[in-house]
Amino acid sequence: MQDLLDKLELIQVRFQEVGTLITDPDIIADMQRYVKLNKEYKDLEEIVVAYKTYKNTLENIKSSREVLATEEDPEFREMARMELDELEPKKEELEEQIKFLLIPKDPEDDKNVIVELRAGTGGDEACIFVEDVFRMYTMYLKEKGWSYEVINSNEGGTKGYKEIALNITGEGVYGTLKFESGVHRVQRVPETESQGRVHTSAITVAVLPEAEEVDVELNMTDVKRDTFRASGAGGQHVNKTESAIRLTHLPTGIVVECQDGRSQHKNLEKAISVLRSRLYQQELDKKNEERAAQRKSLVSTGDRSAKIRTYNYPQGRITDHRIGKTIYNLSAFMNGDIQEMIDALKMAENAERMKGEQV
Repeated sequence: MQDLLDKLELIQVRFQEVGTLITDPDIIADMQRYVKLNKEYKDLEEIVVAYKTYKNTLENIKSSREVLATEEDPEFREMARMELDELEPKKEELEEQIKFLLIPKDPEDDKNVIVELRAGTGGDEACIFVEDVFRMYTMYLKEKGWSYEVINSNEGGTKGYKEIALNITGEGVYGTLKFESGVHRVQRVPETESQGRVHTSAITVAVLPEAEEVDVELNMTDVKRDTFRASGAGGQHVNKTESAIRLTHLPTGIVVECQDGRSQHKNLEKAISVLRSRLYQQELDKKNEERAAQRKSLVSTGDRSAKIRTYNYPQGRITDHRIGKTIYNLSAFMNGDIQEMIDALKMAENAERMKGEQV
């Protein structure tokens, strides 16, 4: 216990130090350093608040034990015993909470995200499922109070989307949605199927942490820029002007298109944001591969070609293959009720991280 208290005492000292630094005019002038220190302050604050509660609990336990050791009045002794019965479990809970808080956080978890959904195998049915999953996410975002904006879309042959990308902003968005990256498989009877046979289709979901300028240095001389007319629905203005933007990052070959904004300038801004995030994700994937080489991660593999989830309509179930969890409430799930699955994935990741810290 003393080791834990010593560690927490050092964190409190650092918290006070960072609190002083973020008021220093020289630090405020250095935006990159200021942003990092502000983030550190916020992370440490949570630990310091838990530490104060823990310290107070230990002091109360100590004084209750002293009462039991020295006090003869039965009423006082009974009160001390009752207090100990409450405080001992609280102490254990706080210790578990603090141990978890002390695990180094994924620095990306607080970032906003760009989510890209693309139709895979299954033709029109895959395009329809892209639209279904897009709707599922938007209903979930509404529930969370997060905001989103469609930044690019490409409609399917008859219905749905070949691809659609959206920018999502809110608190801790990446930390919540990062588990959605991968292949989502659907098993159901398509609307076009006259024989009533179940078909299997698939879509890919990519959740990219939104990269800021401080995260990725993007040299625009490495970027080829093309303009073209937006395709699909959007009204006369969109179809008659070359407002859509295509950016090609020459060193990596990454291509980004953006055509949902009404102005070329707005589309360029969004396309640069997506390109920066794709480059950032590339770096993160390299880091994840290195981590995976050290210890196998069940949840966050960084491999977006991995089949992560199956939506089985005839049986009304959703199964996440990474943690073997099945939910028999497909209708509610497709209406945005996905928190139970996300919580289960978070718990699996937390258990892994705690195990990793103990190794």
